[in-house]
Amino acid sequence: MTIWKTVEEMINALTGICTVEGDNLTVTDEARFRNEAIDKLIWNAVFCEDELTRDTARWIIWEASQAMGCPSASINDFYTARTKDEWKDLTVPAINVRTLTYDTSRQIFKVLEKMNAKTCLFEIAKSEMNYTEQRPAEYTSCVLAAAIKEGYKGPVFIQGDHFQANAKNYAANPKAEIANLKNLIREAVGAGFYNIDIDTSTLVDLDKPTIMEQQRANFECAAELTSFIRSVEPKGITVSVGGEIGEVGGQNSTKEELSAYVEGYNETLKKEGTNTIGLSKISVQTGTSHGGVPLADGSVAQVALDFDVLSTLGDMCRTQFGIGGVVQHGASTLPESAFGNFPERQTLEVHLATGFQNTIMDNTAFPKNIREQIYAWLDQNCAGERKPDQTPEQFYYKTRKKALGPFKKPLWTLTDNTKSALMSALHEQFSMLFTKLGVEGSADAIDRLVKPTAVHHACPTADSVANKVAVDTRPDDNPNAD
Repeated sequence: MTIWKTVEEMINALTGICTVEGDNLTVTDEARFRNEAIDKLIWNAVFCEDELTRDTARWIIWEASQAMGCPSASINDFYTARTKDEWKDLTVPAINVRTLTYDTSRQIFKVLEKMNAKTCLFEIAKSEMNYTEQRPAEYTSCVLAAAIKEGYKGPVFIQGDHFQANAKNYAANPKAEIANLKNLIREAVGAGFYNIDIDTSTLVDLDKPTIMEQQRANFECAAELTSFIRSVEPKGITVSVGGEIGEVGGQNSTKEELSAYVEGYNETLKKEGTNTIGLSKISVQTGTSHGGVPLADGSVAQVALDFDVLSTLGDMCRTQFGIGGVVQHGASTLPESAFGNFPERQTLEVHLATGFQNTIMDNTAFPKNIREQIYAWLDQNCAGERKPDQTPEQFYYKTRKKALGPFKKPLWTLTDNTKSALMSALHEQFSMLFTKLGVEGSADAIDRLVKPTAVHHACPTADSVANKVAVDTRPDDNPNAD
């Protein structure tokens, strides 16, 4: 794939397809843009070493998505409508795409189109940005480029997952840790993440005497960060904000915890600003763990998931607090038979990640030599994470996600036959999950309830590239996503 060395070279290559005049992009030939240009643009948006050329490629993709009917959008209005029973029996999948992001997203859009559906969130966690080497602007570009390539029409929901506070850093310097999260939020919203999950559940202190005090740091920080999101979101867009009351992998959430969190959050938010819009959803713990628990042979242990927690707390959210519902994390490694329970129990959203990584890396089509190189890299770079009682299979299962960034280009350049086999397996998996989650036919509801707002960005310049602010990406306390 061609790497453009300069912006001028890129613009010349796009002659007859699109034009750039100042801060305005005009797509003059949509068919050629989709069939000829977009593959080259996304390659340069990810791998071009000249920052100005790379950022201009990302800008062209962003502006083209606005012009071609697949802009980034907030799902907030759709979730708010759930509180009025304007839709039900559907659980929105939120998919963490860790690798082959462009190709994988294309499969998701293919399945959505096949099912006449538009309910899916493309997300990436704070920790994943680090080990997959995908900052928000790159991730947004990959997802929107995929939508353009597939001719998808409708809002594209991109989400920041687990924007998580580090408890140790917070204890040492609360202001600095919250400032770090604000910087990440500013970067993400600026890149088109119009859905943000705030995870300050790491600050819950179960040693406190009352549930309200246990949850205090959690809801106070969540309210402060919500207020900040409202201050940086584009005009005309209400970012969908999620909160979390229990760290995934801990004890199951209770009605008392939900009440304490929401009441404390709402009271704190009033102090931040009387007109500040609050949460659209809340993540709860039901018995799952991030990525599943690997057994000695590398297979994943079955879990006892309490679906009653989802039903009870979801109903509380809608009827008592005007919140769309609850979110299930850590679900992608559950058995196929479990997924139909989520829409049946009116779960608002479910987060899925590791299962798709497994589909790629455990596939018989995945090149043996690349797997061996990845495991050798893990032996050298992640040896400190290996526990004395772990088998090699358990160690590789838990750590191999951390090689996805260093091996990004080898994975993106797999042979066509290999990539086709991997994408076919993912397509089948997405089809099964989306069917179980009840998303088929959801396009009409999205079109009726979600009206995307056009957001145009300034074309990058040498000065804007030079003045970027670096964002701290230190590991979280729980560096796992779903």
